[in-house]
Amino acid sequence: MEVNGYKIEPGANLFDANLRGANLFDANLTGANLSNANLTGANLTSADLLDANLSDAHLRGAKLFDANLNSVNLTGANLTDADLRGAKLSDANLSDADLTGADLRGTNLFNTNLSNANLRGANLRGARMPDGTRHD
Repeated sequence: MEVNGYKIEPGANLFDANLRGANLFDANLTGANLSNANLTGANLTSADLLDANLSDAHLRGAKLFDANLNSVNLTGANLTDADLRGAKLSDANLSDADLTGADLRGTNLFNTNLSNANLRGANLRGARMPDGTRHD
């Protein structure tokens, strides 16, 4: 699949790519390098991003509903107002990520690194927290 001139496939090197507003519904980006990529407002619903590198990525307002983000690197990523409902984020690294106003309802955060992450205004209702407990 090609989007905005970028080849979208497992293991793709999309460092610093501009995929703002791209429709990546159900895309397979397993192991892809999306560090510093602009995915603002992108539709990544049901996308498979297992083991992907999204460090310092711009995901403001992105739709990541039901996405597989297990073992993903989101260090320093901007996920402000992102829709992460039902996403799988176990074993992910979200240290220093900005999740202000993000919707994390029903998200699996088991064993996820949230050190220094900004969760101000984030909706965590029903989320499985890093320690395995459910958030009220």
